[in-house]
Parts: sequence; structure tokens; C-alpha cells
Amino acid sequence: MNNQNTQDIGMIRETMIEVPEILAQVYEALSEKGYNPVSQIVGYIMSGDPTYITSYKNARSLIMKAERDEIIEVLLENYIETRLK
Repeated sequence: MNNQNTQDIGMIRETMIEVPEILAQVYEALSEKGYNPVSQIVGYIMSGDPTYITSYKNARSLIMKAERDEIIEVLLENYIETRLK
């Protein structure tokens, strides 16, 4: 085995769940508890304060598995894709 070459093993994520699925589950939990999901998720993204997200259905733990910049990236990509169609 040649140990002098750099190997790219790619990014290893802690979880297999993707950001869109995380957002869907968090949105559902917030809705079921009677919160405005958009407002609560924006509050979380802007502040980083996880208390914006309910712990109902493990939503708070779930959203913390994604980086806030990843969440923004997914939301922006979806918005752009939707607008260009």
C-alpha cells in the first residue's frame, strides 16, 4: 500500500437524514404544536438558539443535526429552483 498519496474519503455525516427531511419533520412538529413554523425556523437560523424549535417529536435535536448554513443553502436552492421553473 502506498501511503504517500492523499486519499479523498469525502465528507462523513453523523446522520443519514438529509436537510430537506429534517426541515419537513421540524415543520410538521411545529405546526402540530400550533407554532408558526416559518417564523420559528427563521428565529433558529438567525440566532442559533435551539429553543425556537419545540422538543415535540424530537424536532429540536433533529434540527441541531444540520448546520445552519446547510439549512440556508437548501432553502435558497429550493427557492431558486422553484422560481426558475
